[in-house]
Amino acid sequence: MRDLRIVLFALVWFSCAWFGSWELNPNNATRMFAAISLVEDGDATIDEFAPLTIDKASFDGHAYLDKAPGMTLMALPAVWIADAATGMRATRFGNAPAGPEFERYLRLRTRIAAAIGPALLTALAAVLLFDLAAGLTGSVAAGLFAALGYALGTPVWGWSTTLLGHAVVADCYAIAFWAIWRGSRPGAQGAGAAALAGAALGWAVVVEHQAVLAAVPIAGWALWRLRDRPDRLRLAGVAIAAGVVALLPLALYNFVAFGTPFRVGYSGVVGWEGMHQGLFGLGWPRLYAMRAVLLSFQLGLIWVAPVLLLAPLGLWYWLRRPPLRPVALAATLSALIVLLVNAAYVYWDGGNTTGPRFLIPAVAPLALGLAAEWMRAGGRGERIAMSLLLTLSIAINAMIAAAEIFAPPLVIFPIWQWVRPAFLRGGLRTVPNEWFGWTPWAGFGVWAVLALPMLGWLVWRVRRVQP
Repeated sequence: MRDLRIVLFALVWFSCAWFGSWELNPNNATRMFAAISLVEDGDATIDEFAPLTIDKASFDGHAYLDKAPGMTLMALPAVWIADAATGMRATRFGNAPAGPEFERYLRLRTRIAAAIGPALLTALAAVLLFDLAAGLTGSVAAGLFAALGYALGTPVWGWSTTLLGHAVVADCYAIAFWAIWRGSRPGAQGAGAAALAGAALGWAVVVEHQAVLAAVPIAGWALWRLRDRPDRLRLAGVAIAAGVVALLPLALYNFVAFGTPFRVGYSGVVGWEGMHQGLFGLGWPRLYAMRAVLLSFQLGLIWVAPVLLLAPLGLWYWLRRPPLRPVALAATLSALIVLLVNAAYVYWDGGNTTGPRFLIPAVAPLALGLAAEWMRAGGRGERIAMSLLLTLSIAINAMIAAAEIFAPPLVIFPIWQWVRPAFLRGGLRTVPNEWFGWTPWAGFGVWAVLALPMLGWLVWRVRRVQP
């Protein structure tokens, strides 16, 4: 099945890298401004860019990134590559950068960063989810259903075109699930897989600090899987050591930015007073917020990823089967913790977002539920219905990724009232129309001509492997 994995990886990476998001969105821009400062100036201040973003922190009279630095650190190679290729630096635009040429400068670095960061990780996570789901169910079709549902049937696709960390955290969870399963199988040496699991969970925390909470059930599943192995303490030590190594860039960034590894950007947030409540904006979960991010027209996950309606059914099926109960329990608890953290956050609605962006890390554990539900489905008709639901989800998320992942917060039903009209009028961001002067529809057409045959080939290949 090596060819299947290669084509799946290519399809997902191409689909994520082909589309883009608005480079001056404050969440995108502030991360890129910090990366530019680190590469071009050797410091983490963003003073010259501060007027261009509402997302910033202030310390000792200087402006800084107000986020966890993981996505900024992942963007450093993109800034270096673009600077080397174009010979252009931010100093060219003076102390008040603005205008079309500056936007193009910023867009290039943002697109490269997304292509070699989130897009690459999402493609890897899709392949590993395929492998994991196929291994757990014994069904290659279930593996493909889970992988496509995860990467292209949810807003993981759209968020993989940005510098926000939601998709990357989901990717890290998926990688950790795979590494734990792979490394704890009978006869496996396990050290490499333990290191990968620890590093994935550690890096998730560098990208979004609260990711540590939903990582706990995943780590618990790892310990359960290792309970009978004589080398369990060694493997646990390897995982912990890898996690600590993955956290070192966080301490290094804090030291470069603030002179101490123990200060975080969130502590100096400007203009968002709610961040000073509770633990950086986290309080008690609210039921109305949970309902809204799951079901409401404005934010509900079911409207942007209807295929995920199947996930709880699949997880419940696995919970009633002892051999699969531990992984189902870990996945369920991890997804539930993400939901509770979202509902506990003072800015739980996420501002400009198509769908519930803070809920996206839950998609990785929920994807296992998609594989479980495919495994449970007995009849041909039932699986055809599931495939149609996945097709609908992919179509919705193709619109989101191409047109608008940052829908404004006051629209009652963004997917219908904002994203759909933007898509139909050709308000798309693709590589050809942004860089080569093509029409937006021509750019989308190239994606369709290349991606849809890959998708069709994957389905054909799976049917050949497992009729």
